[in-house]
Order: sequence, then C-alpha cells, then structure tokens
Amino acid sequence: MPILHHLPLSPFCRKVRIALGEKALPFGLKEQRVWDRDRAYLALNPAGMAPALELEDGGVIADSNAIVEFLDEIAPDPPLIGDGPMQRAETRRLIAWFDDKFNREVTRHLYGEKVQKRLTGAGAPDSSAIRAGQSNLRHHLDYIAWLAARRNWLAGDDFSLADIAAAAHLSTLDFLDDIRWADHDEVKLWYQRVKSRPSFRPLLADRIIGFRAPAHYADLDF
Repeated sequence: MPILHHLPLSPFCRKVRIALGEKALPFGLKEQRVWDRDRAYLALNPAGMAPALELEDGGVIADSNAIVEFLDEIAPDPPLIGDGPMQRAETRRLIAWFDDKFNREVTRHLYGEKVQKRLTGAGAPDSSAIRAGQSNLRHHLDYIAWLAARRNWLAGDDFSLADIAAAAHLSTLDFLDDIRWADHDEVKLWYQRVKSRPSFRPLLADRIIGFRAPAHYADLDF
C-alpha cells in the first residue's frame, strides 16, 4: 500500500489526501515532523518537505501538485484536472491561486504563526502577521464567493482539484476558527458541499496536540 508522508494540518498534504480519497485509492499515513530533519526521510525525499507519496515499488513522488497530477494519470476516473485544454488551464490557474497567492497572503500568516511556530519552537506568534492574514482572508473569501455564485464548482461544471486546493486551505483555517462563515454565505454553501464528500471526512477527524478545533469544524451541517 502506498504511504503518504504528511503533516495533519498542512493544506498541501490535505490536498493530496482528498485527491486520494476521490480516486478511492488505498493508502497509509505517516506523520513527518519535517523540521526534525529525519535522515531516513531525507534519504527518501531530499527536499525534506511534506507531502511525499511512497509507492509500493519503492518510488517516491514529492510535491503536492506532482502527486495529484500523477494520481489523475494512473486513476483517470473521476478526472480531477478537467476535460479539454481550457478547463485544465482554469483548474491549474486556480490551484496556483490557492497554493501560491492564498498561501503567501493568508495561510502562512495564520497557520504559520499559530501552528508552525509552536510546533517548531520558533517563538511567539507575530500579531501583525496574523492581522494581515485575517485582512487578506476577507478579500480571498470574496473571490471564492464570486466564483461559487457563477459556477457549479470553482473551476466550472465539475468538481476538480481547484475545489480540493481551496478547501484544503480553508479547512486548515477553519480548524483554527479563523473564518467568519456568517459573513460569507456563498462560500459556506460551497464549502459545505465539499465538506460532505466522503473523501473529505477523514480530515474532520484530525486532532492536533495542543490545539482544539471549534465545535462546528466536524459538523457537516455547520
């Protein structure tokens, strides 16, 4: 069985977990405290980051986008990239939006300050960074709402890796109770649809020592 080396609250690891669930591919999980620079893991994945997917034949695929594109090739049903060049381009554009822009402007400020600093012993959270992340989050939620109001799913008619990438980041922030859902009804309805998918539900059971998710986090109906 393939093993996914991961961090429970990392949105990039969560993206891969959801994609594996959508493909109904069996896999095991192994948590990697990447900041410990474990020699065995570095031999497996010299980049030392998570996620990395260790295959049954000993091969290793690192980087969340490389992994999910690999999964879409080996298990094409259901397709998660999209049909046709324009659809695939839009899906990849939105994946980049969330994994690059959203991560840089929001996730790093909130997850990075509140969780990563504590786990790595890197000092107290920077309150100015947290305020910046919360301010930036409102603008990104407005954009998600704009997409959700005009499309069945974020990239178009079908559920795709664009939805998975966005929901992975939002699930991390929701665990930290950083999202005011009452102010973003369109986003809440879209996220509720993602949250109810069988592939997503294992994430709702994650528990992190030292952190407590809000009561609504695991509630499929909020």
